[in-house]
Amino acid sequence: MDQILSFLSETVPKAKTVEQLTRPLLALLERVTGMESTYLTTIDTGQGVQRVEFARNAGGMEIPEGLVVPWEDTLCKRALDENRLYSDDVAECWGDSDAARALGIRTYVSAPIKAQDGRVLGTVCAASSSKVTRAPEVEPILKLLSGLLGYSLERELLVEQLQTANTELTRLALTDSLTGLSNRRAILSELARMFALAQREQKYVLVGVVDLDGFKHINDTHGHQAGDAFLQGVSARLQDSLRASDILGRTGGDEFIVIALGTPSRQQDQSTDMLHAANLLQERLANATIGHYELVTGTAIFSIAAPASALSRCSPIA
Repeated sequence: MDQILSFLSETVPKAKTVEQLTRPLLALLERVTGMESTYLTTIDTGQGVQRVEFARNAGGMEIPEGLVVPWEDTLCKRALDENRLYSDDVAECWGDSDAARALGIRTYVSAPIKAQDGRVLGTVCAASSSKVTRAPEVEPILKLLSGLLGYSLERELLVEQLQTANTELTRLALTDSLTGLSNRRAILSELARMFALAQREQKYVLVGVVDLDGFKHINDTHGHQAGDAFLQGVSARLQDSLRASDILGRTGGDEFIVIALGTPSRQQDQSTDMLHAANLLQERLANATIGHYELVTGTAIFSIAAPASALSRCSPIA
């Protein structure tokens, strides 16, 4: 036991990630249990699956990393439900587990990895295709390892959640909440990037402004819910009319901005070429906004027709 504690005192402080902690602990578990395979799993109860994150296979049995199995079919769930740490006759105890039968597991030992609030995050396990007698130190070692891994796994999950939240906050800061398009801040950032790109590649930038004439009348006549639906409809049609490389944003109210990169033609001078490209983009944007829009309010569904007076202005910038 002293050797194990010495090993842990050297290993645990050096580990910066769950993987760096888990791999040496699985090697330790293999020595203590005498099993062919040792592994750590995570459990997603929402999806109803268990995944093998890290595994050490020292014998003929192969527990593959990345293996995903239905949680209800696992030995881990059966062991948790029955509070059974160890079995050297899996076929007798849990013969209904397809996963255990497919992997050829006969001897199995596991402990749950829990968060501080009691949630089960995963399991630390050892398995063998042959009968392996349980050593007396297995149970305390398993509980010690599951405690260490529980702290590390919960910390890493928290970091991932924070990173996801930060990414979402960044996205929201750059997105118009009504249409899902880039907002003014994002458009200004993209405009600077496009200018730099145009200079490097000797191209030019087209900037189009779409201003919806008569939008106030929709709000005043049918209410803001209908106005919001109309703006969402316009944004969808504008997106469909643009190239994948073009950038579309809403800068506020009924005003949309389009940024496109143009490539000079060799057949005509640059100013003529840019003017021609601007006219084509303007025509495409104007045509995209014209048509019938079906708007749903709290009490009715109705259609409005957007005429050609929905203006677009487009300017080339070298």
